[in-house]
Amino acid sequence: MTDRIMESELILNTDGSIYHLNLLPEDIADTIILVGDPNRVKQVSKHFDHIELQKTKREFVTHTGLIGKKRLTVVGTGIGGGNIDITMNELDALVNVDLKNRIIKKEHRQLRFIRLGTSGALQKNTPVDSILISTFGLGLDGLLSYYKWENQVDEKALLKIAQDSFSELKAVQSMYVAAGAKELIELFHKNGIQFSGITLTCPGFYGAQNRQIRAPLTEHSVFTMARKIGYKNDIVTNLEMETAAIYGLARILDHRACSISAIIANRDAQTFSPNPEKTVADMIQTVLTILCEN
Repeated sequence: MTDRIMESELILNTDGSIYHLNLLPEDIADTIILVGDPNRVKQVSKHFDHIELQKTKREFVTHTGLIGKKRLTVVGTGIGGGNIDITMNELDALVNVDLKNRIIKKEHRQLRFIRLGTSGALQKNTPVDSILISTFGLGLDGLLSYYKWENQVDEKALLKIAQDSFSELKAVQSMYVAAGAKELIELFHKNGIQFSGITLTCPGFYGAQNRQIRAPLTEHSVFTMARKIGYKNDIVTNLEMETAAIYGLARILDHRACSISAIIANRDAQTFSPNPEKTVADMIQTVLTILCEN
């Protein structure tokens, strides 16, 4: 007999929808675009030929619709690994748990997650206003230390390199590495997205990303450490707050994920995009075109 998932562990709303996202199983497509900013959801869904569903609860905003015959869902997750933990687990439960009987389904349904975010470059040769694919997520947020999972060979090798480089950093013990789905990375590469690299996922925006305003930092050389990290043809190219968590949870839950970022700042060159809205809009249009043609 399959174990029943208790009410305290899988929380549902009175209408049977999943607790935070406020969604029912039929509300989502197999391809799900994740954006951090809830206001960016409508920037994606404005390209839909038809919007069949719009739901909002707390910071979580979801639109599902069609471009031609392609059904897509876009979810505004909010910022950071904690919100990704909620989003990924609840979206997975919608398709792989019988919510009425509270048991895991025998047949697994695999989802395809595409993150569209903004990011800062760490290397001078990653230009502002470019679009970049994350080959690996290098997590400093510690989220995956709460889950049981096994690294692949490449992930183990990169993690060892990163731990050696970050040996002076207190967060090194909970650091993790997760790879993006190779078939999705290759899909976006072959369709014209040129730049790629390892993405550093941080647990905050200020101190965790080496920004000091008034609060003093314990470590000022995080970027120097990060720039030394490389594996095979990849180096650490950029930093943000979600990619590693998305990649890790997609692996654990047997889904496919790819993270794509609009580079709106270069921390090494200390430059910022003169028109970040256009860069984000270009990224959205590029990715939607690729998804709808493949």
